[in-house]
Amino acid sequence: MRPATLDEFVGQAHLLGPGRVLGEMLGGGYAHSLVLWGPPGSGKTTLARLVAKRLDLPFAALSAVNAGVKDVRAVVERAEHDLAMNGRPTVLFLDEIHRFNKAQQDALLPHVEKGTLVLVGATTENPSFEVISPLLSRMRVLTLEPLTDADIGALLDRARADPERGLGKRGLELSSEAREALVAHAQGDARVALGALEVSAELVAQSRAKRIEADHVVEAAQKRSLRYDRAGDEHYNVISAFIKSLRGSDPDAAMYWLARMLEAGEDPLFIARRMVIFAAEDIGNADPRALQVALSVKDAVHFVGLPEGRIPLAQGVTFLATAPKSNASLLAIGSAVDEVRRSGTLPVPLHLRNAPTPLMKAEGYGRDYRYPHDHAGHHVEEEYLPEPVRGRRFYEPSDQGEEGEIRERLERWRRRS
Repeated sequence: MRPATLDEFVGQAHLLGPGRVLGEMLGGGYAHSLVLWGPPGSGKTTLARLVAKRLDLPFAALSAVNAGVKDVRAVVERAEHDLAMNGRPTVLFLDEIHRFNKAQQDALLPHVEKGTLVLVGATTENPSFEVISPLLSRMRVLTLEPLTDADIGALLDRARADPERGLGKRGLELSSEAREALVAHAQGDARVALGALEVSAELVAQSRAKRIEADHVVEAAQKRSLRYDRAGDEHYNVISAFIKSLRGSDPDAAMYWLARMLEAGEDPLFIARRMVIFAAEDIGNADPRALQVALSVKDAVHFVGLPEGRIPLAQGVTFLATAPKSNASLLAIGSAVDEVRRSGTLPVPLHLRNAPTPLMKAEGYGRDYRYPHDHAGHHVEEEYLPEPVRGRRFYEPSDQGEEGEIRERLERWRRRS
């Protein structure tokens, strides 16, 4: 069911529509090296083939999973011959280009520069991190989106009805419930949708029925496989959404992203570690219990494992999401580090230095230091910063939660000094 022409292609209207990037390139008849960045089943391979076909250029395909520099050289030799004979470059489609290492990507560079190859790389990973800069600067990055439910539905209808490439000769019906189940199962991936349709059709054939029902789809799909690469871009997208939901005090959204990660097989301790960081970074002293809760969640998950470990994770998520928020501690360390880098290693004031030997005492180490516990309120007016930065304030408590009380306390102490 792979589209044979661009007219059959479904989805990615933001690239192919009138006046859009790819549409303009194809309409103008010129070729440009591209990176097609998008999720599985969004049409990357199909687009590469259709680009070569529309521009009437030789086409070669390699997968970075099992290809190497030797395979690239073989393609280049044929491409140089075609260029010399016909004046046409070759479109090299490199699937999963992110799996090529730096040396392998370097081998492509001169042939792209000379125009021997029009390189079209496909990747599910962020090309900013996975494609070397010299190569990326000579390619245009096009971002593909997951197919919409309407797109998936159209593909399913076409596959069911097409008598040559699809299931049309079988005369199968597709119930509305089964169609909805297939669309939901696909999650924007055309290959998943068509694969599930094919298996569902086989199940119907075994029962000698003529109608695909939702039960057939459920059996064909078994357990839904969520799109989530623990080492890839989607991993960082989901954890980012999780942290931002916590920071935005939305326990429902945070719980949804937690469930997404757990269902996709994410390491629960990775989630717990991020919660520990969040507790200190985004809640801090607004509720000092947050860090204790996050650490307890980490220990509980490590102790009981999954699936029960999701319960303390859920408790921790709801606590962190609904706690008062303050990033004052984060700002304080950032400001202090900036000052240290600016002013360098200033000497420690003499009265703050330790004096374990008579010589050090004679040099004035520890002289005139006042012990706070010997004074009322266990507080004493004292200078603890080096002279050049005296008076600098790094920690400015917010008015949120318990940090509001800390703010008032500091203000009282500062008024005395």
